[in-house]
Amino acid sequence: MQVLKRIFDFYINSSIHVALAVCGLVWVTLLNFNVGADLDFIYFIFFATVTGYNFVKYFGLAKFHHRSLAGWLKAIQIFSFLCFIGLVYFTFKLKMETIVYFGVLGVITFIYAIPFLPKKVFMDAGNLRAISGLKIYVIAFVWMAVTVIVPLLNEGYTLNNDVLIEAIQRYLYVIIAMLPFEIRDMRYDSIKLSTIPQRIGVARTKIIGVLLIVFMFLLEFFKDEFYINKTIILGIVSVLLLLFVVFSKVNQKNYYSGFWVEGIPILWALLTTANY
Repeated sequence: MQVLKRIFDFYINSSIHVALAVCGLVWVTLLNFNVGADLDFIYFIFFATVTGYNFVKYFGLAKFHHRSLAGWLKAIQIFSFLCFIGLVYFTFKLKMETIVYFGVLGVITFIYAIPFLPKKVFMDAGNLRAISGLKIYVIAFVWMAVTVIVPLLNEGYTLNNDVLIEAIQRYLYVIIAMLPFEIRDMRYDSIKLSTIPQRIGVARTKIIGVLLIVFMFLLEFFKDEFYINKTIILGIVSVLLLLFVVFSKVNQKNYYSGFWVEGIPILWALLTTANY
């Protein structure tokens, strides 16, 4: 059992789970708009997500403990390096304009993680991640661009009203899905981050989450092309998300947010594929 637990923890901590979630959302977009799936693009997304997330999560740890890294962190570093090689390989298989799009998002990710801002101006916030209240909106924007806008542009799809609504829904989805994480991390996050639960409390955060879920679902009815099966699937996803938000708390079980909440896009992709 210990071996299985270590493998599972590596699966979570090495960002494989979140990478599959991102790929799942990309897959949902491609199927929802009935466009072809470029597998090289999907592979790139996977390797880029693992590389980017591990860079953001472990940059500080590696910087300060590079001489005496724990075994698990060394393994993640090696895995991340292999994923970086995969990222480079599949970059050369992308269209030039797609590389440019991802280049912009990569810059945003870089300045999100690396201290570069003048600390006197930004109150000791050396990067975008530490600027009060900004974290959740930066992450939501990057996820929205990676899982909606760029995949459709890569396939030559014209950005229309339905794409705009899908992008707004995806932006809201990511913000809502991050609320259980922010509630969980209240014990550890610096008060300077000014996360939503820190500013308005856990109870009001859940109310905001429920209202956003309802709004996200209702937006589906404003699309020019309306499909009942896709709406039902979005309804299932919305109910699951609502339950996870409502029952989230500061003292969560180990995998409540990091596995179950993070894994909703994987289920979403499976349901969409089954319906396609």
